[in-house]
Parts: sequence; structure tokens; C-alpha cells
Amino acid sequence: MIAITGASGQLGRLVIDSLLTSVPASELVALVRNPASVSDLKDRGINVRQADYTQPDTLITALQGVDKLLLISSSEVGQRLVQHQNVIEAARETDVSLLAYTSILHADTSPLGLADEHKATEAALADSGIPHVVLRNGSYSENYIASVPAALELGTLYGCAGAGKISSASRADYASAAAAVLTQDGQAGNIYELAGDSAYTLAELAAEISVQTGKDIGYVDLPETDFADALLKAGLPAPLASLLANSDTGASQGGLYDESQTLSKLIGRPTTTIAESVKEALS
Repeated sequence: MIAITGASGQLGRLVIDSLLTSVPASELVALVRNPASVSDLKDRGINVRQADYTQPDTLITALQGVDKLLLISSSEVGQRLVQHQNVIEAARETDVSLLAYTSILHADTSPLGLADEHKATEAALADSGIPHVVLRNGSYSENYIASVPAALELGTLYGCAGAGKISSASRADYASAAAAVLTQDGQAGNIYELAGDSAYTLAELAAEISVQTGKDIGYVDLPETDFADALLKAGLPAPLASLLANSDTGASQGGLYDESQTLSKLIGRPTTTIAESVKEALS
């Protein structure tokens, strides 16, 4: 059986959708904190099991009979490493034969603060002795598309990425990659640097929004602290505002750029362009 942690999340659900194109629902296990939140998955014939990153006993029970496991990184920044270690230990105790982990692009050299816990998790995996594969996911296009409504309202796209190139792809693209790795043989030991086929700057994203809407949207580059303050004023929680601003700064240093096209090679099709994502958001 193939199990997916965080199966109630946006990425987890997309991975399940992708797996269902080639794997019977009865062979999939959705691991979630609250099984009642994914009754639709149970209705589709998927095994739903309660599993909490912070409760090791639930993890050991949930992983019984699981052959392959996708560990989708926790969303709780600052607590990720301990939570991931709990999953890794449970996988070791239950003899999981392959663990796939969603890390961050170029985790070993990334300038993003987010990379620290991913790098530590990769080290924990290496020490565990569990056969594993690392999916170093680049940025999700949806993270940038979320700023389109505000850009249209203000007439300006704000950020602090400078002229840094961003090789983003859609969540569906990354989900397809995870499904491919979980259903193909010989994956243990692989590290995939996953990113979109084409890169863009935030100024180019603003220009694309302008083209598709007929409105003149400019890009204004701010210092990181000013951008974080702007996000706070827009209503974002302080930790998220700091995280997004730091990610932009990391992008300015090349942390979100990759030209290997490894993602499209793995999924067997071109990745979703930012223009396509903008079009979908506007529709």
C-alpha cells in the first residue's frame, strides 16, 4: 500500500488524484489528523487513517502494512523537524520500504530560511537507514497567483525579490512528480531538484498580469522589512509575513531558480507556465 501524510491538504489531495490514475483506491492510505475532514476520500474507496505528526503512537498504528510512504512536509514552521523525525521513526519501526519526502529546491545550498528544517530532515532520513527519495520542490505558482487580486486592486505588485528568477510550477505538477516516484521502481537514493520549465521575475509576472487584464500593473521592489510590514498591514499573520518576505529575498539570491527541467522529465509533460496559472486565476 501507498500512504500519503497530510492527505487533507492541497498537495496531498492532488497527489491522491494523480495516484488514482494508475493505482486502485484500495491500495491507497490517506493519513490525516481528523478523518472526518476527508469523508469524501473514504467514499472513493481510499483507506483513511488517523495520524498526527505530534503523536508517535498514531503514526505507528497508521503505517501498519504500508509499503511506500509520502511524507509531505509539515506546515508548522519551527516544529517541522521534530514532527518529521516522528514520522521517520514510525516508518523505520513499521518497515516501510520506501519513504519519499517533499523537501525544498536545492536544500543543501538554499539561501531561504525555510531550507534549514528541510536540510535537517534530509540528514535525519540519511541516518535512519530507510530507503528514501527526496523531492526538492521549488516554489508553487499558486503562492504568487494569490497576490493577483491585490495587484489588480492597487495597480501594483509588491515584493522584495529584485530581479531574481523564479522557476515555479503548479501544485498539480509537483503532485504528479510525487505520484510518479511512488509508482516507479528504483527510486531509493534519488534526489530530484524540481522546478518549472520556465522562469520569470516578479516584474515579468506583473507584466503578464497587465497583458491578460488590460490594466497597467507595475512591480515595486521593497526592502525585505518593508515588504513584511506591508503583508502584515494586509492582514497576514506575522510569521507568514516574515516567511514570504524571506522567500522573496531568497529568490533575489537565486534560491528559487533551476533550469534542469527535471520536473517535466519526471512527469512526462511540460510544466504549467505562470501565464497559464494567471489565466486560470483570472477565469
